[in-house]
Amino acid sequence: MQRTEIATLGEFGLIKHLTEGIKLQNESSKYGVGDDCAVLQYPADKQILVTSDLLMEGVHFDLTYVPLKHLGYKSAMVNISDIYAMNGMPKQMIVSIALSKRFSLEDMEDFYAGLRLACQEHGVDIVGGDTSSSLTGLTISITCIGEAEKDKVVYRNGAKETDLVCVTGDLGAAYMGLQLLESEKAIFESQLKEFKNPEAQLEQVQPDFAGKEYLLERQLKPEARRDIILKLREMNIVPTSMMDISDGLSSELLHICSQSQKGCRIYEERIPIDYQTAVQAEEFNMNLSTCALNGGEDYELLFTVPLSENDKIQAMEGVKVIGYITKKEMGCMLITRDGNEFELKAQGWNPLKD
Repeated sequence: MQRTEIATLGEFGLIKHLTEGIKLQNESSKYGVGDDCAVLQYPADKQILVTSDLLMEGVHFDLTYVPLKHLGYKSAMVNISDIYAMNGMPKQMIVSIALSKRFSLEDMEDFYAGLRLACQEHGVDIVGGDTSSSLTGLTISITCIGEAEKDKVVYRNGAKETDLVCVTGDLGAAYMGLQLLESEKAIFESQLKEFKNPEAQLEQVQPDFAGKEYLLERQLKPEARRDIILKLREMNIVPTSMMDISDGLSSELLHICSQSQKGCRIYEERIPIDYQTAVQAEEFNMNLSTCALNGGEDYELLFTVPLSENDKIQAMEGVKVIGYITKKEMGCMLITRDGNEFELKAQGWNPLKD
């Protein structure tokens, strides 16, 4: 397999190699890669949205089972999803990477192939970034810039009493995909230790993921919900609050309730869960509702709408009403299938937790 050392190109040569052929798609992108700064120009009637994510090898991703092309795609998608969560449209992206000497030019080509694919699908221009050496593996920093009409930006703090609580898609599949990959990694590493010639016997420990493809796709190749944002616009619905589900439904819902100074009631039986997720949770002897509430990385949308929009929301494919907003004093509660009430806890992903 060909391996080209990145040092043979140098920083500017690497950037040029990875970004050549990029054509700007948006009117607001006046000048992209190639100078000290990108040049953007937005209409006066638009609000500019800016979001940033830092992804660290060993913390946010494991290259044992994450292909670099998928990592590039996901790295872009998690930022694009944040723009949609504000009811905006992503327009530009800045990509910075720090990498160690174990990465080759071909590795970075794979990463950028996934990154560029995600940007092409969502109409985003890659307009700049930086590269650096690293002593600790791969670090990815991405900033995404978007736009929204001034009166259509949706924040986390706008939920009102009696609003419907809605989610898109299904929940828990990405978390189950991660558990599946981690489980197979542990089995792989255990069996590898028993081999006298590991490289020659690798084929004997290849995992069988048949029937579990959806779980892997949800973890390795998440999709930001542009389609839902467009449907909401088409139906003239502006959510009162909205977030994307990156850290887990319970955590995100508590954010909305806290910033809106409200409580909520959500129903366990209404939380949308895919069949493969349910089967895998049973195989791992894990509580299915706990996985759906706290798993994270689904990148679905959680939003609230006025009760008056109920008929429109019920008619929307891919959207499920799971509860409603209440007074703050009533707390944030989960109503179980047997009618019991439990206080929602933020047990999702905490990037600063040991």
